[in-house]
Amino acid sequence: MMNEDIIKLQYPIGKFEKSESITSEQIQFWINEIEELPAKLQKVISELNENQLDTPYRPGGWTVRQVVHHLADSHVNSFCRFRLALTESTPAIKPYFEDRWAELIDARTAPVELSINLLTALHARWVILLRSLTSAEFSKTFYHPEHEKEFRLDVNIGIYAWHGKHHLAHIQSLTHQNQ
Repeated sequence: MMNEDIIKLQYPIGKFEKSESITSEQIQFWINEIEELPAKLQKVISELNENQLDTPYRPGGWTVRQVVHHLADSHVNSFCRFRLALTESTPAIKPYFEDRWAELIDARTAPVELSINLLTALHARWVILLRSLTSAEFSKTFYHPEHEKEFRLDVNIGIYAWHGKHHLAHIQSLTHQNQ
């Protein structure tokens, strides 16, 4: 497989691109995407059998099961980061090794419904929080020591809306390959 093909499989919707100016309409669009992700994920996953759940979405990639559990792990961490940024002054967050988390036994073997249920509840709560924020709160930041920079909450909403669509596209690409 050519390098170009691998990149397309790795980033089926492209990489996240931050716009220079983030409008309140853009933020609301991203919040809606975060809200809709669990239902979209549930729909796509419901069409897969156990063998497909344990199939990597690309050569060298995680299985669909690992991707679903990764979404829950990642979004739980992001939710906590938002809460820290809203209650502390530019807190330093704790990075984690997502690749190592994806190799833990629960990420490799647990039923995907566990993480879909977690995402459903988490996103419902996250959306309540996000819809309540003022423009001043959207500008709050946390410090990411791995990247050695601050991240604004409004940008992070976009990153996580993209993140959900990014991994949903991974799963959808596998379902299209099997048709």
